[in-house]
Amino acid sequence: MTAPLWRSAEAAAATGGRTTRAWQANGISIDTRSLRPGDLFVALKDVRDGHDFVADALAKGAAAALVSRVPRGVSETAPLLIVDDTLDGLVGLAQAARARADAAVVAITGSVGKTSTKDMLAHVLSHQGETHAAEASFNNHWGVPLTLARMPRRARFAVIEIGMNAPGEIAPLSRLAEPDIVIVTTVGTAHLEAFGHIDGIAREKAAIMDGLRPGGTAILNADIATRDILTNKARAVGARQVLFGEADGATYRLKQIDLAEDATVIQAERPAGSMLFRLGVAGRHFAANALAVMAAVDTLGADGAVAACDFARWHPPAGRGQRQRLSLDMVEDGATIDLIDDAYNANPQSVRAALDVLASAQPRDGVGRVARGRRIVILGDMLELGADEEALHTALADYPAMAAIDVVHCVGPRMKALWETLPHRRRGRYTVTAEALAEEVSSLVDAGDIILVKGSKASRVSTLVTAIRNLGQPVPLSESELI
Repeated sequence: MTAPLWRSAEAAAATGGRTTRAWQANGISIDTRSLRPGDLFVALKDVRDGHDFVADALAKGAAAALVSRVPRGVSETAPLLIVDDTLDGLVGLAQAARARADAAVVAITGSVGKTSTKDMLAHVLSHQGETHAAEASFNNHWGVPLTLARMPRRARFAVIEIGMNAPGEIAPLSRLAEPDIVIVTTVGTAHLEAFGHIDGIAREKAAIMDGLRPGGTAILNADIATRDILTNKARAVGARQVLFGEADGATYRLKQIDLAEDATVIQAERPAGSMLFRLGVAGRHFAANALAVMAAVDTLGADGAVAACDFARWHPPAGRGQRQRLSLDMVEDGATIDLIDDAYNANPQSVRAALDVLASAQPRDGVGRVARGRRIVILGDMLELGADEEALHTALADYPAMAAIDVVHCVGPRMKALWETLPHRRRGRYTVTAEALAEEVSSLVDAGDIILVKGSKASRVSTLVTAIRNLGQPVPLSESELI
């Protein structure tokens, strides 16, 4: 019989709290909307005070609630774990879960690609042992401890994502996770507003190595301008260094990348020898991150040959480059569009990578009103770029992949700088809000088109993803496109 995730006595010892009665929980939840019977509900205080939802959580079958007081309307005999501060209590559970775990922990950070790299690594490891991974983008001051506190006792591998918005956030989360391996996907201009210079961002990303266990490994991007900041930090903490990328001297070196309709074929060199493998998604950035994943697989002692096969069956989650085919007319064969949903986040590096994917995609001619299939991009504001934000938006007009894009629609006050810079032949619609452009979406696309939607989350360009999806019905991709 599988042991519960947490027993009341163990949780009380981990948090320094007291329980009103004995209980055992099989999971942890911070949201009553996704709570499952048997979960421990943690009443965090954020935009809303979680104590207001404790009664609802218990009514939905929560095993107990982690609280700092007995909430109004909840009996003092209800199953409660009472602590001084609920976030501190969650951190206590995380520390205890990490201490009792035999799992090898991999922590991932980076300006671009940390969530997709986390998902990719979890996917390939899950076929080689019980693997625990962060849900969605749970990478902040509550997401990391929540992920650790949820770690099953018998997990063989754990993959943790660590993010930041301001200086000093990564190191304490890494020390909490105590990773055996860290990965820095890249260092870019995301959050430049908070740091002033890219070197400051690199130093903050490098702080993920502060939590490395003795003898740990740092897997670092060999192709970035701030590489020396990362490698110097690795030396300072005594980490084993593994470099990935196209640069000379990379331990895992990309030799060739071929982008197909919905796949990436990668030729690379690694210490074990040459390798050729395929990803089930297009993108040079995915190829680089796949090499980092392979480096982690090898470092963990997992089977690289099995992992190489499993890469082909990995697909990015919604909002992070997921591709979908939609039929605009279920009667007329071929009246379809392709939607690339990359609407979760954006900075100059990730936008350029997404434009590369769109430029390599092949629209279809002769199936729509326009007669010629088009590559269309809808771009929303890139946020937190600091004083250079206008120049960084404008510079996208000169990115080489833009030459292959037929129409560029822009959303938001910052993206107007790009729209005004574009040549008239490429300039589409400009609106201040995504909602305004969503009202026009049926006139902006046509059968045969491939549409990329990309922007920072706060730009709300996901509204346009929804609007485009509502134009048609999903059509299954062919077998050759799925694997």
